[in-house]
Amino acid sequence: MSLLLKLNQVVTRHAELQAALSAGTLDGQKFVAASKEYADLGPLVEAVNEWHKAERELKDAEAMAADPDMKAMAEEEAEELRKRLPELERTVKRMLLPKDAADEKNAILEIRAGTGGDEAALFAADLFRMYQRYAAEKGWKFEVMELSDTGIGGYREAIATVTGRNVFARLKFESGVHRVQRVPATETQGRIHTSAATVAVLPEAEDVDIKIDEKDLRIDVFRASGPGGQSVNTTDSAVRITHIPTGVVVSQQDEKSQHKNRAKAMKILRARLYDAERQRLDDLRAADRKGQVGSGDRSERIRTYNFPQSRVTDHRINLTLYNLAEVLDGRGLDAIIDALTADDEASRLAELAA
Repeated sequence: MSLLLKLNQVVTRHAELQAALSAGTLDGQKFVAASKEYADLGPLVEAVNEWHKAERELKDAEAMAADPDMKAMAEEEAEELRKRLPELERTVKRMLLPKDAADEKNAILEIRAGTGGDEAALFAADLFRMYQRYAAEKGWKFEVMELSDTGIGGYREAIATVTGRNVFARLKFESGVHRVQRVPATETQGRIHTSAATVAVLPEAEDVDIKIDEKDLRIDVFRASGPGGQSVNTTDSAVRITHIPTGVVVSQQDEKSQHKNRAKAMKILRARLYDAERQRLDDLRAADRKGQVGSGDRSERIRTYNFPQSRVTDHRINLTLYNLAEVLDGRGLDAIIDALTADDEASRLAELAA
């Protein structure tokens, strides 16, 4: 379907909704649904009208330029309009792109050490702190849900909830394998080692997003182990929830309260099930799509952090920056995320025009 045909359909639909709402023939849920759709289409219709108005004004200016007395002024106006039109067209196309329903959601961030032993766990901790600092830069709330530390500053696994405006939209391209190249502190001969950690960013799901039947759950309680103080270890406060249909297992033991651990585990379980369903639907919709940005494939190596060269490379868009310290400090992460978002938008715009 051509772009103009799609836009004509949007404008026509907007007019139909306006007429139906004005006629007062809709009631109840139909009125609510029509009002929402009308409001959602409004900004796009305004952008389309502005674009078409600029096109008409350009034709008028070009026609006026044939008059010797108006030529200079008309050509100046026409030149300004020619510069403005491409941006108006891009704005319309961007607004026409389907929105990711999860973009405005909060996120659950899961980081796990991969290949590389203690060094991989130390790198996982570095990544966790990077996102924690990035959240602080954005004014987001960063709540640690679970930490499994190695005792020497590394994390085998770390889970956090990130709450704020457009959290998932900004973090969703971070899912995948992150690789580090550096000389470990324990390396006596100065050799560079390569280690990896896996990042998963899941949109936080509400009850309305994913329904979980209690009969599909097996809930086990047990005594918490590891750091946390004696009071943690003297009661059966830890909770393990298994979602029987999918085999997904979530454990929580950070809280002294069994009730709180269960609530945290259910939040993570709901997010994992919601994310799995999103992935399944994405795969169905884009089985033949070649783009890697946004694929969310956590087996895919997406980024390398090279300490000797202070280099960060995102392999999906061939972006290389030499500001490793700023990226790990959170301040330099926006440049990568902005580039990934722009690349994803460009690929979707290309599909729209096809």
